[in-house]
Amino acid sequence: MKKVIVILGQTAIGKSYLAVKIAKKINPPAGGEVISADSRQVYKGIDIGTGKITRAEMKGIPHHLLDVANPKNQFTVARYKKLAEKKIKEIIARGKIPIICGGTGFYIDALTRGTVLPEVLPNRKLRKKLMTKSAIALFVTLKKLDPRRANNIDPKNKIRLIRAIEIAKALGKVPKITEIKPVYKFIKIGLRVPEDSLKRKIRSRLRKRIRGGMAAELYDLKHQGVPWKRFIELGFDQKYIALYLRGKLSQKEMFENLFKNNWQYAKRQMTWFKRDPEIKWFTPDQYKKIEKYLKKKL
Repeated sequence: MKKVIVILGQTAIGKSYLAVKIAKKINPPAGGEVISADSRQVYKGIDIGTGKITRAEMKGIPHHLLDVANPKNQFTVARYKKLAEKKIKEIIARGKIPIICGGTGFYIDALTRGTVLPEVLPNRKLRKKLMTKSAIALFVTLKKLDPRRANNIDPKNKIRLIRAIEIAKALGKVPKITEIKPVYKFIKIGLRVPEDSLKRKIRSRLRKRIRGGMAAELYDLKHQGVPWKRFIELGFDQKYIALYLRGKLSQKEMFENLFKNNWQYAKRQMTWFKRDPEIKWFTPDQYKKIEKYLKKKL
């Protein structure tokens, strides 16, 4: 069975740096290629605001599933799974090792557990109606339709809530998400640090992003035709930057909201990943131990 490496963990912890380092050293002389597992880095034009790896940081290692979607449109986990599986096959065919890298647990699980996802087309009329409701109201609706899905969804993410409601309503019943045996052996490496350390990393990265032009980047997208409400729908950092640009938040309020949102997201990530017994955990500075572990597994 072919092997695929997975690098996962909380936001700002150093996953991309580790993925590049591993890609350059494993499987000589071919090495590896990286497939992103980030639900926001798929969007074109949102680079600084999503912490997207730069060309310089890639150090010549090919990266995939970055910039594959228009921010005006929704990108689904079903589409991600299809594209990622295609890339895995292509990388293996080149004699290299695929390295999945990211912090979107839903994407990683869909790919590594062989999840069979329901194919449901977007319902524009329903979405328009649901967008007028608060995240709390949407969560209550989803809980009635699909208690199982409600237990593992971000209750503040309106896009995910609306999509889950859309699927349940379209199928006329709560869909049972099934799994098939994966055709690859996934070697999962998790990165974690103490909470205080992660909070410092998050604050430092946010300051760097703000200085780097995170707000200007989003403002440019607005002038390219992405409406304000789409940034609100995207949530996460884009929501608060949009509110700042519209004069509804001061810069200080924006930063504090960004930090709070990132920290809450980091906690949800760890809650999600803790459920997976296949993950081998390390701290970011334990590269030698990670390398030794991978050599044993590969």
